[in-house]
Amino acid sequence: MKANPDDLLVLLAVSRSAKFTTAAQALGLNHTTVSRRIAALEKALGGRVLARATGGWELTELGARAVQVAEQVEGVMGTLGAAGQAPDPIAGVVRMTATDGFSAYIAAPAVARLRRDHPGLCVEVVTMTRRALQQRSGLDIEVVVGEPQVHRAEAVRLGDYVLGMYASRAYLEEHGTPATVAELNEHPLVYFVDSMLQVDDLDAPRRLVPAMRDGLTSTNVFVHVEATRAGAGIGFLPCFMGDLHNDLVRLLPSEVAERLPYWMVLRPDSLRRPAVAAVVQALREQMAGHREWLLGRGKTPSVAP
Repeated sequence: MKANPDDLLVLLAVSRSAKFTTAAQALGLNHTTVSRRIAALEKALGGRVLARATGGWELTELGARAVQVAEQVEGVMGTLGAAGQAPDPIAGVVRMTATDGFSAYIAAPAVARLRRDHPGLCVEVVTMTRRALQQRSGLDIEVVVGEPQVHRAEAVRLGDYVLGMYASRAYLEEHGTPATVAELNEHPLVYFVDSMLQVDDLDAPRRLVPAMRDGLTSTNVFVHVEATRAGAGIGFLPCFMGDLHNDLVRLLPSEVAERLPYWMVLRPDSLRRPAVAAVVQALREQMAGHREWLLGRGKTPSVAP
């Protein structure tokens, strides 16, 4: 028995959310129909495609192979053009994860520029700061901080960025300006929630100024920026975000400058899709074109709020 392409697309939706209910909402179906479609697909393929896991469903080995076929079906459907027109190969959905700052200031403008020439392209960006996944079915691109340790995937170094200590002018007027790294310990830190930080490379404040107490912590770097601007303490911020704001002052730039790499992780089969390859190239060009800004020593682009 041959697999029904519609059933493959249902499996693809489940693989992206790990839940039948979420997949059903995305597809405009009900939970029962999704369950029935998965059962029909398993009967056609002669084995289980999903297995229960913590928090939802995960793909079996057979399911992972089926998802690869489903992604090809989805890609072909996305390239169908109007009658008489050659289909644009750079079309369909590309799914990626990246950190908040990278997503806003590198991915967003890169994709916007790409879509001007390829309006059939859709890029879904999920923001998160974590290690690279070992199982990435349904995900085309991951951008992470620090060199990833992955199997059956291609890892590419995109480039570096620098983090530094920042404070608002108002905060410094009230509390004084630290003249040494040791004096930073007298001020509260605005940074990630230590217990929830999954990326070892981002532990610099705890290493450089271990006695600096937490003032306000968050899992979102945009909260770090706004809390620092509001005077909650001294923020350890990506320079390409801190330098956008005239009310922030970078402190001790020659002593505190943590340089970290962005890496991109790709499934080999995803990279063979023209749409994914185009997004990858756009991200690389955006990184290269803003290298000095990312390193905290160049003119900021005209994206400041």
